[in-house]
Amino acid sequence: MLNLIFVFAIIISFVFYFYFKTKQFRSSLPIAKNWYKSKANVSFGGFILLFGLNQAYLFPGLFTFIIVAILVVLGIFVVIENIKRVRHYGQFVDEEYRINQ
Repeated sequence: MLNLIFVFAIIISFVFYFYFKTKQFRSSLPIAKNWYKSKANVSFGGFILLFGLNQAYLFPGLFTFIIVAILVVLGIFVVIENIKRVRHYGQFVDEEYRINQ
């Protein structure tokens, strides 16, 4: 059951990554592009984190736990750094849309 939850969350994070990457490429405004890029990277960090946790659940072993530790630390780092960027760029997105209409 826990494996199904991990798989569902991994798929959802990948779908959000793909959605925000598409929005990034379709946007013509530079701040909005960076905002969508940061949102996509938050989803990608969640994907890395969830993938690592799923591997630890499926294949318990010393070597797996070493790799999982690296993936979890990397995923947390990517999520935290890009949440900061989302908050920063989010302040200016409405203003950029308003100016460029």
